[in-house]
Amino acid sequence: MACEIVPATKEDIPNILALIQELAIFEREPDAVVVTEQILLRDGFGPAPLFYTLMARAQGKVVGMSFCYIRYSTWKGPRLYLEDLIVTENARGNGYGTLLFNATKILATDLGCSAICWQVLEWNQPAIDFYTAKGAVQNLGWLDMVMILTKSVRNDIA
Repeated sequence: MACEIVPATKEDIPNILALIQELAIFEREPDAVVVTEQILLRDGFGPAPLFYTLMARAQGKVVGMSFCYIRYSTWKGPRLYLEDLIVTENARGNGYGTLLFNATKILATDLGCSAICWQVLEWNQPAIDFYTAKGAVQNLGWLDMVMILTKSVRNDIA
């Protein structure tokens, strides 16, 4: 089935949010999404966008997206961080994920990035298999760390 991969526009924001919510349900975190259409508009479509989104459309319908941003490695320079590559459940198996991934590689190259980095949930074997088949390797030896920031973070400065 023919598929078009194009950069997202402001008009895609409802579809972007719907895909984020669909992914949250798939990843067993249905109540974790706090981003809103207004936040996506502000952060992705203003004068200094914080992220890039590629949309996949087949037969006039959105069937997936690649959502990414630039991160900077002190050793390797700019790298594209693939936050999410999402294909709707009913559209999987048609090659849309591969088309999105290939378009994301082109975007990374066009942006001067030396690599693409991302995370995969350890239980998501279909995603692990997908990326491994594309030549990706697991970054062994590194553990993911996260710190949730609150408004009281300024109290830590002493």
